[in-house]
Amino acid sequence: MNTHPHTAAAGASIAESADAVYTRIAWRFLPLLFACYVVAYLDRVNVGFAKLQMLNDLQFSEAVYGLGAGMFFIGYFFFEVPSNLLLHKLGARRWIARIMITWAVLSMCTAWVSTPMHFYLLRFFLGIAEAGFYPGMLLYLTYWFPSHRRGRMVALLTAGNPVSGIVGGPLSGYIMTATAGVAGMHGWQWLFILEALPGILLGVMVYRRLDDRVAHATWLSAEDRARVQFDLDMEGKTRTHGSVSQVFRSGRVWLLSLILFGIVMGSYALSFWQPTIIKGTGIKSPALIGFMTMIPYTAALIGMLLVGRSADKRRERRWHVIVPALFAACGFVLCANTAGSSVLSMLGLTMAAVGIISALPMFWALPTSFLGGVGAAAGIGLINSTANLAGFVSPTVIGWLKGQTGTLSSGLYLVAGSLTLSAFLVWAFIPARVVNR
Repeated sequence: MNTHPHTAAAGASIAESADAVYTRIAWRFLPLLFACYVVAYLDRVNVGFAKLQMLNDLQFSEAVYGLGAGMFFIGYFFFEVPSNLLLHKLGARRWIARIMITWAVLSMCTAWVSTPMHFYLLRFFLGIAEAGFYPGMLLYLTYWFPSHRRGRMVALLTAGNPVSGIVGGPLSGYIMTATAGVAGMHGWQWLFILEALPGILLGVMVYRRLDDRVAHATWLSAEDRARVQFDLDMEGKTRTHGSVSQVFRSGRVWLLSLILFGIVMGSYALSFWQPTIIKGTGIKSPALIGFMTMIPYTAALIGMLLVGRSADKRRERRWHVIVPALFAACGFVLCANTAGSSVLSMLGLTMAAVGIISALPMFWALPTSFLGGVGAAAGIGLINSTANLAGFVSPTVIGWLKGQTGTLSSGLYLVAGSLTLSAFLVWAFIPARVVNR
């Protein structure tokens, strides 16, 4: 049947008008949320850079450091779901601002730890303070963007991960070098202090800038607010608006937790062991190693944006998780078999980074496509908190296997297997009709 020219033109005009509205919304929030995400990752990983100095200064053992680093994820796990429920109840503006300011203050306090117990307690409470931040922002995006527009938004937000990897190493190294001895303090102390300040500033900006819901957006016309709300309401009819107890009993939610756990295993393997893999190829200079770690993250940033655009254009989600996860698995296998070759190791690391960082934002299109309301708040929090236990498991298991075998190969194979299992579970158990809209 032929479409009347005037009807087609009217449809195109409506689509262009909708695109303009959602572009305006994106420019209103995404730059601020992106900056928050970059600072969040800097504050999360700067303890790894501080370790280069603080262990000697405080006479901490590697075991003390490892336990303290892991305590973050314990606090994070227990308070993720309550944090997301409070965000849903109190509003994103207040709760995300609270998260940022409290975690920044606690991160700053790490500059004055003096005993292992101080270190353990601060890391535990830092996990509590940051719990709900990333899933809270994902939940916030569901208040403004329907699923077929959200993949690209999540990809843009999650670009903060590779960007922090690109700038974090050089920045942290410079701070520790340039501030050593200033006011009688060590460089690692200034690292915690200076990198916490942007978190406090951005927390204030979030409180002043974010709107909790579409209805509160006075900077949109009444017609535009109605259009966006209509899109969200139509999508909301297909979601599960269950209770918190129903979410905890949902087999699909626990399945998604397992899928994300496998992907996060790869993410933390990359974060904790990338310098070791590069050093194993014969490169000894810390400065050169730091520079080379920028290469995989730069490629990952580009890959993630392209995958997000492709997913939204095709309105397809499952294969945009499956293919990147398998690509990352191949990268880890390559790393396990290229000891001594800098070129092949960097190729494997780049494949792993591109695959993992592309798969993560695409994964979050799966639960947000069928969870809504308080079900989304609890479900997203449960999935993220459970999966982030991989932040404790991944480095611990890989380190133990390295101690037993003398190489990283067995640990890298384990991570590749985890990613492959996640890809299989998406293919086998996540129906396309639910998520590809």
